[in-house]
Amino acid sequence: MIEFDLTDEQKLIRETARDFTDREIVPVARENDRNERFDLDLVRKLGEMGYLGPIVDEEYGGRGLDYRTYGLIVEEIGRGDSSARTVVSVQTSLVCSSIERWGSEEQKHHWLPRLCTGEILGCFGLTEPNTGSDAANLSTRAERNDGGWRITGQKQWISMGNYAKVALIFAQTDPEQQHRGLAAFLVPTDSDGFSSSEIHGKLGLRASDTAELSIDGVEVGDDALLGDVGDGFKVAMSALDSGRFSVASGCVGICQGCVDASVAYAKERQQFGRPIASFQLVQQMLADMIVDTEAARALVWRAGWLKDTGQPNTTETSIAKLFATEAAVRSANNAIQVHGGSGYVDDHPVERYLRDARVTTLYEGTSQIQKLIIGRAATGVNAMA
Repeated sequence: MIEFDLTDEQKLIRETARDFTDREIVPVARENDRNERFDLDLVRKLGEMGYLGPIVDEEYGGRGLDYRTYGLIVEEIGRGDSSARTVVSVQTSLVCSSIERWGSEEQKHHWLPRLCTGEILGCFGLTEPNTGSDAANLSTRAERNDGGWRITGQKQWISMGNYAKVALIFAQTDPEQQHRGLAAFLVPTDSDGFSSSEIHGKLGLRASDTAELSIDGVEVGDDALLGDVGDGFKVAMSALDSGRFSVASGCVGICQGCVDASVAYAKERQQFGRPIASFQLVQQMLADMIVDTEAARALVWRAGWLKDTGQPNTTETSIAKLFATEAAVRSANNAIQVHGGSGYVDDHPVERYLRDARVTTLYEGTSQIQKLIIGRAATGVNAMA
Protein backbone atom coordinates (compact mmCIF):
# COMPACT_ATOMS: atom_id res chain seq x y z
CA MET A 1 0.00 0.00 0.00
CA ILE A 2 1.41 3.37 -1.05
CA GLU A 3 2.16 5.61 1.91
CA PHE A 4 1.35 9.25 1.12
CA ASP A 5 2.46 10.66 4.47
CA LEU A 6 6.03 11.93 4.47
CA THR A 7 8.38 10.96 7.26
CA ASP A 8 9.94 13.68 9.40
CA GLU A 9 13.22 13.14 7.56
CA GLN A 10 11.53 13.53 4.17
CA LYS A 11 9.79 16.71 5.32
CA LEU A 12 13.12 18.14 6.47
CA ILE A 13 14.87 17.19 3.23
CA ARG A 14 12.06 18.73 1.16
CA GLU A 15 12.11 21.92 3.23
CA THR A 16 15.89 22.15 2.92
CA ALA A 17 15.67 21.70 -0.85
CA ARG A 18 12.94 24.34 -1.02
CA ASP A 19 15.03 26.84 0.96
CA PHE A 20 18.09 26.10 -1.18
CA THR A 21 16.08 26.60 -4.36
CA ASP A 22 14.61 29.92 -3.21
CA ARG A 23 17.98 31.16 -1.95
CA GLU A 24 20.42 29.90 -4.59
CA ILE A 25 18.51 29.01 -7.77
CA VAL A 26 15.55 31.37 -8.17
CA PRO A 27 17.58 34.63 -7.88
CA VAL A 28 19.92 33.67 -10.76
CA ALA A 29 17.53 31.71 -12.99
CA ARG A 30 16.44 34.59 -15.22
CA GLU A 31 19.92 35.94 -15.91
CA ASN A 32 21.38 32.48 -16.48
CA ASP A 33 18.57 31.83 -18.96
CA ARG A 34 19.02 35.16 -20.73
CA ASN A 35 22.78 34.71 -21.04
CA GLU A 36 22.70 30.97 -21.83
CA ARG A 37 25.09 30.60 -18.90
CA PHE A 38 25.95 27.18 -17.53
CA ASP A 39 26.37 28.15 -13.89
CA LEU A 40 29.38 26.26 -12.56
CA ASP A 41 29.10 28.02 -9.22
CA LEU A 42 25.57 26.69 -8.84
CA VAL A 43 26.74 23.22 -9.88
CA ARG A 44 29.32 23.37 -7.09
CA LYS A 45 26.61 24.30 -4.58
CA LEU A 46 24.39 21.44 -5.78
CA GLY A 47 27.29 19.09 -5.13
CA GLU A 48 27.91 20.52 -1.69
CA MET A 49 24.25 19.89 -0.81
CA GLY A 50 24.53 16.26 -1.87
CA TYR A 51 22.08 16.71 -4.74
CA LEU A 52 24.29 15.19 -7.46
CA GLY A 53 24.07 11.62 -6.22
CA PRO A 54 21.45 11.38 -3.49
CA ILE A 55 20.33 7.84 -4.42
CA VAL A 56 23.91 6.51 -4.54
CA ASP A 57 25.00 4.38 -1.59
CA GLU A 58 27.01 6.20 1.06
CA GLU A 59 29.90 3.79 0.47
CA TYR A 60 30.44 5.47 -2.89
CA GLY A 61 29.93 9.06 -1.78
CA GLY A 62 26.17 9.40 -2.11
CA ARG A 63 23.48 9.96 0.52
CA GLY A 64 21.74 6.61 0.23
CA LEU A 65 18.29 8.16 -0.11
CA ASP A 66 15.27 6.38 -1.54
CA TYR A 67 13.67 7.38 -4.82
CA ARG A 68 10.67 9.09 -3.28
CA THR A 69 12.94 11.39 -1.26
CA TYR A 70 15.07 11.98 -4.36
CA GLY A 71 11.87 12.97 -6.17
CA LEU A 72 11.10 15.57 -3.49
CA ILE A 73 14.51 17.17 -4.03
CA VAL A 74 14.15 17.16 -7.80
CA GLU A 75 10.65 18.65 -7.61
CA GLU A 76 11.90 21.63 -5.62
CA ILE A 77 14.89 22.22 -7.90
CA GLY A 78 12.63 21.89 -10.95
CA ARG A 79 10.33 24.52 -9.50
CA GLY A 80 13.28 26.89 -9.44
CA ASP A 81 14.97 26.18 -12.76
CA SER A 82 14.80 23.17 -15.07
CA SER A 83 18.35 23.83 -16.27
CA ALA A 84 19.62 23.19 -12.74
CA ARG A 85 17.30 20.20 -12.48
CA THR A 86 18.86 18.79 -15.65
CA VAL A 87 22.26 18.73 -13.98
CA VAL A 88 20.82 16.76 -11.06
CA SER A 89 18.90 14.35 -13.30
CA VAL A 90 21.72 13.57 -15.71
CA GLN A 91 24.40 13.28 -13.05
CA THR A 92 22.30 11.20 -10.68
CA SER A 93 19.86 9.13 -12.72
CA LEU A 94 21.69 8.59 -15.99
CA VAL A 95 25.36 8.49 -15.01
CA CYS A 96 25.68 7.64 -11.32
CA SER A 97 22.85 5.12 -11.20
CA SER A 98 24.27 3.32 -14.24
CA ILE A 99 27.73 3.06 -12.72
CA GLU A 100 26.38 1.94 -9.36
CA ARG A 101 24.15 -0.75 -10.89
CA TRP A 102 26.40 -2.05 -13.66
CA GLY A 103 29.94 -1.05 -12.72
CA SER A 104 32.72 -3.05 -11.14
CA GLU A 105 33.82 -2.17 -7.62
CA GLU A 106 36.88 -0.52 -9.13
CA GLN A 107 34.74 1.61 -11.47
CA LYS A 108 32.35 2.57 -8.68
CA HIS A 109 35.10 3.63 -6.28
CA HIS A 110 36.97 5.46 -9.05
CA TRP A 111 34.11 7.52 -10.47
CA LEU A 112 31.18 7.80 -8.05
CA PRO A 113 32.73 9.77 -5.15
CA ARG A 114 33.86 12.55 -7.48
CA LEU A 115 30.57 12.56 -9.40
CA CYS A 116 28.46 12.71 -6.24
CA THR A 117 30.31 15.74 -4.90
CA GLY A 118 30.32 17.55 -8.23
CA GLU A 119 34.11 17.51 -8.39
CA ILE A 120 33.56 16.18 -11.92
CA LEU A 121 30.51 15.97 -14.17
CA GLY A 122 29.39 13.10 -16.36
CA CYS A 123 27.27 12.86 -19.49
CA PHE A 124 25.11 10.18 -21.09
CA GLY A 125 26.02 9.51 -24.71
CA LEU A 126 23.12 7.58 -26.22
CA THR A 127 21.34 9.83 -28.75
CA GLU A 128 22.88 10.29 -32.20
CA PRO A 129 22.13 12.61 -35.14
CA ASN A 130 20.14 9.85 -36.85
CA THR A 131 19.15 7.74 -33.85
CA GLY A 132 16.75 8.87 -31.13
CA SER A 133 13.83 6.67 -30.15
CA ASP A 134 15.36 3.61 -31.88
CA ALA A 135 18.08 3.20 -29.27
CA ALA A 136 19.09 -0.27 -30.50
CA ASN A 137 20.08 1.05 -33.93
CA LEU A 138 23.21 3.03 -33.08
CA SER A 139 25.77 4.07 -35.68
CA THR A 140 28.60 4.49 -33.17
CA ARG A 141 30.91 1.48 -33.44
CA ALA A 142 33.23 -0.18 -30.94
CA GLU A 143 35.84 -2.53 -32.39
CA ARG A 144 38.18 -4.82 -30.54
CA ASN A 145 41.86 -3.98 -30.61
CA ASP A 146 44.88 -5.09 -28.61
CA GLY A 147 43.82 -4.99 -24.98
CA GLY A 148 40.72 -2.90 -25.44
CA TRP A 149 38.37 -1.07 -27.79
CA ARG A 150 38.43 1.57 -30.51
CA ILE A 151 35.25 3.68 -30.59
CA THR A 152 34.08 5.87 -33.48
CA GLY A 153 30.87 7.82 -33.89
CA GLN A 154 28.86 10.93 -33.07
CA LYS A 155 26.42 11.78 -30.30
CA GLN A 156 23.94 14.67 -30.25
CA TRP A 157 21.80 16.54 -27.70
CA ILE A 158 24.12 15.48 -24.89
CA SER A 159 23.49 17.42 -21.68
CA MET A 160 26.71 18.60 -19.96
CA GLY A 161 28.79 17.15 -22.79
CA ASN A 162 31.07 20.19 -22.95
CA TYR A 163 31.88 20.05 -19.22
CA ALA A 164 31.85 16.32 -18.47
CA LYS A 165 35.06 14.58 -17.48
CA VAL A 166 33.58 11.15 -18.17
CA ALA A 167 31.11 10.19 -20.88
CA LEU A 168 28.96 7.08 -20.77
CA ILE A 169 29.13 6.14 -24.45
CA PHE A 170 26.88 3.53 -26.02
CA ALA A 171 28.25 1.78 -29.10
CA GLN A 172 27.43 -1.18 -31.32
CA THR A 173 29.98 -4.01 -31.29
CA ASP A 174 28.17 -6.23 -33.80
CA PRO A 175 25.41 -4.72 -35.97
CA GLU A 176 24.03 -8.17 -36.84
CA GLN A 177 23.25 -8.69 -33.15
CA GLN A 178 21.14 -5.49 -33.01
CA HIS A 179 20.36 -4.60 -29.37
CA ARG A 180 22.26 -7.68 -28.16
CA GLY A 181 25.45 -6.22 -29.60
CA LEU A 182 25.31 -2.91 -27.71
CA ALA A 183 27.96 -2.07 -25.15
CA ALA A 184 28.43 0.84 -22.75
CA PHE A 185 31.81 2.42 -22.06
CA LEU A 186 33.07 4.91 -19.48
CA VAL A 187 35.18 7.21 -21.64
CA PRO A 188 37.36 9.98 -20.17
CA THR A 189 36.63 13.07 -22.23
CA ASP A 190 40.31 14.05 -22.37
CA SER A 191 40.99 10.94 -24.47
CA ASP A 192 42.67 11.47 -27.84
CA GLY A 193 40.00 11.70 -30.54
CA PHE A 194 37.24 12.86 -28.19
CA SER A 195 35.83 16.35 -28.78
CA SER A 196 32.65 18.30 -28.13
CA SER A 197 30.90 21.38 -29.51
CA GLU A 198 28.13 23.53 -28.07
CA ILE A 199 24.59 23.51 -29.41
CA HIS A 200 22.99 26.95 -29.33
CA GLY A 201 19.60 28.37 -30.27
CA LYS A 202 17.51 26.14 -28.01
CA LEU A 203 13.90 27.04 -27.22
CA GLY A 204 14.37 26.24 -23.55
CA LEU A 205 16.89 24.94 -21.02
CA ARG A 206 19.10 27.78 -22.16
CA ALA A 207 21.19 27.67 -18.99
CA SER A 208 21.83 23.96 -19.49
CA ASP A 209 24.86 22.85 -21.48
CA THR A 210 24.01 20.81 -24.57
CA ALA A 211 26.66 19.29 -26.81
CA GLU A 212 27.43 17.32 -29.90
CA LEU A 213 30.16 14.76 -29.26
CA SER A 214 32.67 13.51 -31.79
CA ILE A 215 34.37 10.21 -31.01
CA ASP A 216 37.10 9.67 -33.60
CA GLY A 217 38.92 6.43 -32.99
CA VAL A 218 38.99 6.83 -29.22
CA GLU A 219 40.84 3.95 -27.59
CA VAL A 220 39.89 2.61 -24.18
CA GLY A 221 40.86 -0.49 -22.23
CA ASP A 222 38.63 -3.37 -21.23
CA ASP A 223 38.31 -1.70 -17.84
CA ALA A 224 36.19 1.02 -19.50
CA LEU A 225 33.45 -1.47 -20.37
CA LEU A 226 30.40 -1.00 -18.12
CA GLY A 227 28.92 -4.44 -17.59
CA ASP A 228 29.51 -6.95 -20.37
CA VAL A 229 29.34 -6.75 -24.15
CA GLY A 230 25.64 -7.01 -24.96
CA ASP A 231 24.56 -5.30 -21.75
CA GLY A 232 24.47 -1.84 -23.33
CA PHE A 233 20.76 -1.89 -24.13
CA LYS A 234 19.90 -3.00 -20.59
CA VAL A 235 22.20 -0.31 -19.17
CA ALA A 236 20.45 2.34 -21.27
CA MET A 237 16.94 1.18 -20.40
CA SER A 238 17.64 0.98 -16.66
CA ALA A 239 19.15 4.47 -16.78
CA LEU A 240 16.09 5.81 -18.60
CA ASP A 241 13.79 4.23 -16.01
CA SER A 242 15.59 6.33 -13.41
CA GLY A 243 15.90 9.38 -15.65
CA ARG A 244 12.21 9.40 -16.57
CA PHE A 245 11.33 9.39 -12.90
CA SER A 246 13.60 12.37 -12.33
CA VAL A 247 12.21 14.30 -15.31
CA ALA A 248 8.67 13.62 -14.11
CA SER A 249 9.56 14.86 -10.63
CA GLY A 250 11.04 18.04 -12.08
CA CYS A 251 7.88 18.60 -14.10
CA VAL A 252 5.81 18.39 -10.92
CA GLY A 253 8.01 21.27 -9.79
CA ILE A 254 7.17 23.22 -12.96
CA CYS A 255 3.46 22.60 -12.34
CA GLN A 256 3.76 23.76 -8.73
CA GLY A 257 5.72 26.82 -9.80
CA CYS A 258 2.97 27.70 -12.27
CA VAL A 259 0.35 27.38 -9.55
CA ASP A 260 2.30 29.48 -7.07
CA ALA A 261 3.06 32.25 -9.57
CA SER A 262 -0.47 32.33 -10.99
CA VAL A 263 -2.28 32.38 -7.65
CA ALA A 264 -0.08 35.22 -6.42
CA TYR A 265 -0.53 37.20 -9.65
CA ALA A 266 -4.28 36.64 -9.83
CA LYS A 267 -4.77 37.95 -6.29
CA GLU A 268 -2.65 41.02 -7.02
CA ARG A 269 -3.76 41.95 -10.56
CA GLN A 270 -6.80 44.26 -10.66
CA GLN A 271 -9.27 44.50 -13.55
CA PHE A 272 -12.76 46.00 -13.53
CA GLY A 273 -12.16 47.17 -9.99
CA ARG A 274 -11.38 43.78 -8.46
CA PRO A 275 -8.65 41.09 -8.43
CA ILE A 276 -8.76 38.78 -11.43
CA ALA A 277 -8.73 35.90 -8.93
CA SER A 278 -12.42 36.67 -8.43
CA PHE A 279 -13.23 35.84 -12.07
CA GLN A 280 -14.68 32.39 -12.64
CA LEU A 281 -12.66 31.58 -15.76
CA VAL A 282 -9.41 32.55 -14.03
CA GLN A 283 -10.31 30.25 -11.16
CA GLN A 284 -10.99 27.53 -13.73
CA MET A 285 -7.45 27.86 -15.09
CA LEU A 286 -6.04 27.81 -11.56
CA ALA A 287 -8.09 24.72 -10.76
CA ASP A 288 -6.85 22.96 -13.91
CA MET A 289 -3.25 23.67 -12.90
CA ILE A 290 -3.81 22.44 -9.36
CA VAL A 291 -5.46 19.20 -10.50
CA ASP A 292 -2.63 18.55 -12.98
CA THR A 293 -0.06 19.19 -10.25
CA GLU A 294 -1.67 16.91 -7.70
CA ALA A 295 -2.28 14.12 -10.21
CA ALA A 296 1.28 14.30 -11.53
CA ARG A 297 2.72 14.26 -8.02
CA ALA A 298 0.64 11.20 -7.09
CA LEU A 299 1.81 9.30 -10.18
CA VAL A 300 5.44 10.21 -9.46
CA TRP A 301 5.12 9.10 -5.84
CA ARG A 302 3.60 5.78 -6.96
CA ALA A 303 6.52 5.18 -9.34
CA GLY A 304 8.97 6.07 -6.58
CA TRP A 305 7.25 3.74 -4.14
CA LEU A 306 7.47 0.86 -6.61
CA LYS A 307 11.17 1.53 -7.14
CA ASP A 308 11.81 1.72 -3.40
CA THR A 309 9.98 -1.55 -2.75
CA GLY A 310 11.79 -3.38 -5.55
CA GLN A 311 8.72 -3.95 -7.71
CA PRO A 312 8.49 -3.73 -11.52
CA ASN A 313 7.87 -0.10 -12.44
CA THR A 314 8.79 0.55 -16.06
CA THR A 315 5.16 1.04 -17.10
CA GLU A 316 4.28 3.13 -14.05
CA THR A 317 7.36 5.29 -14.57
CA SER A 318 6.33 5.85 -18.19
CA ILE A 319 2.82 6.79 -17.03
CA ALA A 320 4.30 9.31 -14.59
CA LYS A 321 6.68 10.72 -17.17
CA LEU A 322 3.98 11.01 -19.83
CA PHE A 323 1.42 12.68 -17.58
CA ALA A 324 3.79 14.98 -15.67
CA THR A 325 5.56 16.32 -18.77
CA GLU A 326 2.34 17.01 -20.65
CA ALA A 327 0.82 18.48 -17.48
CA ALA A 328 3.78 20.85 -17.17
CA VAL A 329 3.17 22.13 -20.70
CA ARG A 330 -0.54 22.59 -20.00
CA SER A 331 0.12 24.31 -16.68
CA ALA A 332 2.66 26.69 -18.19
CA ASN A 333 0.25 27.57 -20.99
CA ASN A 334 -2.49 28.28 -18.45
CA ALA A 335 -0.09 30.25 -16.27
CA ILE A 336 0.82 32.53 -19.17
CA GLN A 337 -2.88 33.01 -19.89
CA VAL A 338 -3.51 34.02 -16.27
CA HIS A 339 -0.62 36.49 -16.44
CA GLY A 340 -1.77 37.89 -19.78
CA GLY A 341 0.82 40.05 -21.52
CA SER A 342 2.98 40.03 -18.41
CA GLY A 343 3.38 36.29 -18.80
CA TYR A 344 4.90 36.69 -22.25
CA VAL A 345 8.07 38.33 -20.96
CA ASP A 346 10.59 37.04 -18.45
CA ASP A 347 9.67 39.44 -15.64
CA HIS A 348 7.71 36.41 -14.44
CA PRO A 349 8.98 32.81 -14.55
CA VAL A 350 6.00 31.36 -16.39
CA GLU A 351 7.30 31.97 -19.93
CA ARG A 352 10.51 30.12 -18.99
CA TYR A 353 8.42 27.32 -17.49
CA LEU A 354 6.71 26.87 -20.86
CA ARG A 355 9.95 26.90 -22.86
CA ASP A 356 11.64 24.51 -20.44
CA ALA A 357 8.67 22.16 -20.16
CA ARG A 358 8.39 21.64 -23.89
CA VAL A 359 11.53 19.53 -24.25
CA THR A 360 10.52 17.19 -21.45
CA THR A 361 7.93 15.66 -23.79
CA LEU A 362 10.77 14.83 -26.19
CA TYR A 363 13.84 13.58 -24.35
CA GLU A 364 14.30 10.34 -22.44
CA GLY A 365 11.53 8.93 -24.58
CA THR A 366 8.97 11.10 -26.34
CA SER A 367 5.37 11.17 -25.17
CA GLN A 368 4.58 8.88 -28.10
CA ILE A 369 7.20 6.35 -26.97
CA GLN A 370 5.74 6.41 -23.45
CA LYS A 371 2.31 5.63 -24.93
CA LEU A 372 3.77 2.68 -26.82
CA ILE A 373 5.37 1.36 -23.63
CA ILE A 374 2.05 1.69 -21.83
CA GLY A 375 0.20 0.10 -24.76
CA ARG A 376 2.68 -2.79 -24.87
CA ALA A 377 2.08 -3.47 -21.20
CA ALA A 378 -1.69 -3.45 -21.71
CA THR A 379 -1.83 -5.62 -24.85
CA GLY A 380 1.34 -7.69 -24.79
CA VAL A 381 2.00 -6.49 -28.33
CA ASN A 382 5.20 -4.56 -29.04
CA ALA A 383 4.32 -1.84 -31.57
CA MET A 384 8.00 -0.80 -31.71
CA ALA A 385 9.20 -4.18 -33.02
